[in-house]
Amino acid sequence: MRRAYFITCVTAVAVLTLAGCTAAAGLEPGPARSDGVPARELTDVEQVRVDEAVELLVRDCMKAEGFRYVPAWVASVEERQGSGYVLDDVAWAREHGYGLELEDRVAEIQRSDPNHAYANALPEAERVRWSVALDGDPAGGMLSAELPAGGVVQTPADSCFARAKDELYGDFAAWFRAEKVATNLVGLYAQDIVADERFAAELADWSDCMGRRGYDYPDPPAVRDDLHRVLAGLNRERARTAERDLAVAEATCAVRETALVSTALDLEDEYRGRLTRYDDEVADYRRMQVVALENAERVLAH
Repeated sequence: MRRAYFITCVTAVAVLTLAGCTAAAGLEPGPARSDGVPARELTDVEQVRVDEAVELLVRDCMKAEGFRYVPAWVASVEERQGSGYVLDDVAWAREHGYGLELEDRVAEIQRSDPNHAYANALPEAERVRWSVALDGDPAGGMLSAELPAGGVVQTPADSCFARAKDELYGDFAAWFRAEKVATNLVGLYAQDIVADERFAAELADWSDCMGRRGYDYPDPPAVRDDLHRVLAGLNRERARTAERDLAVAEATCAVRETALVSTALDLEDEYRGRLTRYDDEVADYRRMQVVALENAERVLAH
């Protein structure tokens, strides 16, 4: 399925904020750069491979610094779905609802991360050194990137994570800047999509579709806001059924009964295509994704 930032990353129309966006989902393939590396988006499966390779490289880096590091859990393709503006996969919704059980599983995995226990058992000075080696130290220099909608984000220039990404992407500083532009363009056009009469018409149809199924919501974010109330007081089995039924209705109305998702995707192509001043950064982002995947396969093969 063709996917896009607006569908997968905008969590509330009212505030148009980004949440958990990783790879730039759904951008059309771009031209190859002069160095011959094709510029395209990675699939979720491919991005998982890159993330797994990062963890292996971090492990090796931390070992070289004199510490133990267990490669952290990497979210699967299945676990990367369900957190966007609207559910757009009926089969996923039927199995996972809104992914509440997946969220609980992820939280438990993170709580039981052996690296936390290892670091906490170190003497204070070594614990600080462990943290600096892993995540970097602002005193050691920072990389800065300007966001398209304004503001600046920074990250330590040197750390085991920075070195891992430098090895995969070829230039961590260039990757950091290109990635922050390419994955944050949605803020420049999300309000245009919401205000577009074509989107408004499909959203109204979606709301009517939900109403016919017994659910009174003006838009998908309103469902998320109401989910706790819907499930409150239900036992586990009834809550899971209610969650899945509501999620299936949302996804069905979005992709089968109306053209909400396809319209949003078309509008995103239209509005995003006007942002030509960022073409170089987007091309660099796409090209370095492919470079990272090629390097990741070599890392994972060893």
